[in-house]
Amino acid sequence: METFWNELRLMQGLLAAFVLSGLIGWERERLGRGAGLRTYILIGVSAALFVVLADTLIFRFADDSEQVRFDLVGVLGAVVSGVSFLGAGAIFSDRRGQGAKGLTTAAGMLATAGVGVACGLHLYVLATGATLLFLFTLGVLGRLTESVKERENPAGQSRPDGEPE
Repeated sequence: METFWNELRLMQGLLAAFVLSGLIGWERERLGRGAGLRTYILIGVSAALFVVLADTLIFRFADDSEQVRFDLVGVLGAVVSGVSFLGAGAIFSDRRGQGAKGLTTAAGMLATAGVGVACGLHLYVLATGATLLFLFTLGVLGRLTESVKERENPAGQSRPDGEPE
């Protein structure tokens, strides 16, 4: 029965990652981005799960053998690499070669993995603070950026090369 309660305690990190990642995902979903609520929740909860599993393995087997190497930093690196691979798939160039699209989505995925890792380590204040910063960046700063772009190039105007925006 003790194992059940221990595992339930470990679920706290996953549940926190679910909520916080969901907030970031909802912001993206609200804007109609390709990666939204479900994707961000899966990224955040998966990152938390990998950290919880690695931490549990270290705790269970660290004293058994000096020949077995435990590396939580390696797990963090694997999470970053895996999410970066997903993010790279979200980035593409537009047809006119004017720039890359999906960079904010890729960065949001990586940020959400960071929130998940913090939740997996039970660093809830840090995870919540980071989530609030990310939401501010995506929401308030995103709207500010859009309004500046609109003022610089009102609807219907052409760019210097003659192409419409």
